[in-house]
Amino acid sequence: MASFAKIGLNGKVIEVQSVVNEVLHDSNGVEQESIGIDFLTKLTGWAIWKQTSYNGNFRKNHASIGYTYDEDRDAFIPPKPHASWILDETTCVYQAPVTRPTPEQARYTIDGVEYNYQVHWDEDNQKFYGSRLEENPITNYDWNPDTSTWTAQ
Repeated sequence: MASFAKIGLNGKVIEVQSVVNEVLHDSNGVEQESIGIDFLTKLTGWAIWKQTSYNGNFRKNHASIGYTYDEDRDAFIPPKPHASWILDETTCVYQAPVTRPTPEQARYTIDGVEYNYQVHWDEDNQKFYGSRLEENPITNYDWNPDTSTWTAQ
């Protein structure tokens, strides 16, 4: 299946449709985006569509409703999650101003059982913090990206 994003005002993705791959084939059996756009235009009456890739092979990210299609970058860009986050021009994904803990760094062990911090962004204090949901009461820990350690709040 091929996926196509319906593009609205200001490049906003307002819908994502799937099209059977065979619909995109030209007379030589080669998939063509333009054939998919023509098919969807005739089907829906809407003329502005862009093909999107589930695995990011083109246009950086798979489109979802609320994303923006940036014509200059030829990329789908997710909504900005926080005011302080900065667009990574290579991936077209927003990044926090400090390094997020990796999945390995977000693990901890209690009595020989491994758990994961529930990681959150604190926009006011410009830091990540993690919650240990298995503790009673639930305890929050601040992430220090300089030392790669967690400190109880």
